[in-house]
Amino acid sequence: MTKTMKAVRLHGHGGLDQLRYEDAPVPQIGADEVLIKVKATALNHLDLWTIKGVPGLKLEFPHILGNDMAGVVEEVGELVEHVQPGDEVVVAPGRGCGHCAECAAGRDNLCSEYWLYGYQLNGGFAQYAAVRADNLLPRPQQIDWPEAASASLVFLTAWHMLVGRAGLRPGETCLVMAAGSGVGIAAIQIAALLGARVIAAAGSDAKLEKAKSLGADSVVNYTDPEWPRRVRQLTGKRGVDVVVENTGEDYFAGCVGALAKSGRLVTCGATSGPMANFDIRLLFAKHLTLYGSYMSSKAEWHEVWRFLATGKLKPVVDRTFPLAEAPAALERMQKREQFGKLVLLPE
Repeated sequence: MTKTMKAVRLHGHGGLDQLRYEDAPVPQIGADEVLIKVKATALNHLDLWTIKGVPGLKLEFPHILGNDMAGVVEEVGELVEHVQPGDEVVVAPGRGCGHCAECAAGRDNLCSEYWLYGYQLNGGFAQYAAVRADNLLPRPQQIDWPEAASASLVFLTAWHMLVGRAGLRPGETCLVMAAGSGVGIAAIQIAALLGARVIAAAGSDAKLEKAKSLGADSVVNYTDPEWPRRVRQLTGKRGVDVVVENTGEDYFAGCVGALAKSGRLVTCGATSGPMANFDIRLLFAKHLTLYGSYMSSKAEWHEVWRFLATGKLKPVVDRTFPLAEAPAALERMQKREQFGKLVLLPE
C-alpha cells in the first residue's frame, strides 16, 4: 500500500489558484538518496516564477515547490553511509550530475544538469522529501528549524556573488539592492563580515531601519527617483565599488550609474523584469565590470554554513505559516511585504 503525506502541489502554470493542499504519495528514494521528514521549508521568489512558468522549464504536474528545507532523516538509501535515520539536517537546494567537467572542477552550479529542488525537482512544500545524501549537512543546534530552512539558498547565492564573483575586499563600499529580500539580508551581513562599508537600498523606511540593524552603514530609499544621486553623495561623489543586484530592469540603469570607476556590478535575478537599458558609454568610459552569478558551488555552501554555525551570519525569518497556508505566504512575498524569509511548517 502506497504511503501518503500532505503536500502543496502545483497543478499547472498560472497563478496561486493552481496550488492544492492535498494528499500525495510519499517519495520513493534512490540508492544515493535519503527521505527526510520536513520540519520547515522556506519560500523564494523562484517559487513564484515556477508557478508563473519560465521559458524552457518543463514540469511534470502535479509538482511540489520549495527550494529550501530542513528536517530529520527518516530513511536512507543502500549506498548512503554518512547519515542515518534520526539525523537533523539542512539541505543544499541544488545538485549537479557529479561527473561532468564542471562538477569535477568544483563548479557544480555551472553543470548543464544542475537542478534545484522545488524547481526542476520536487521540493519541500510537503511533509516528506527525497534528496541526494551529499546535499546534507548537520543542523547546528543553536539554529532553529525555521532559521535552518531559511539560510541555504540566499546565503550561498549572496556568498558566491560577493566572494566568488565580485571579489569584494575590506575597505570597499558595497551597495546592496532589495535589502529586505533574502539575498539582500544575506549580502548585507556578508559584506559587513568582509570588512566593507555597506549601503543598503530598499523601498520602505521600515525595511531600511532593519537593514541598519544587520550591519548597513547607510541606507537609501529607491522609491525616490534620485536615489542614484543619493548613493553618490554618500560616497563623496565617487560611487560604490560593488553593487549586489537582483531587482532587474526597474533599477538596473541606476545601479550602473552608482558605480565608481572600475566598479563591479553582480546580478543574480530579474524580479522586476528581464530587460535592462543603460548607457553603454558608462561601461567603457568608467572601466566597469558586469558579472552574472547563479547559485554557488557545494564547496561554497559548506563554507557559508561554517559562518552560520558560529553565528557570524544569521538567518532572518519574517513569518512562519502552516503548510496549508502556502498560498497566503506566497501572496505576502508577491506583494513584497516581508523583511526576511517566509517559512512553511508542515504539520
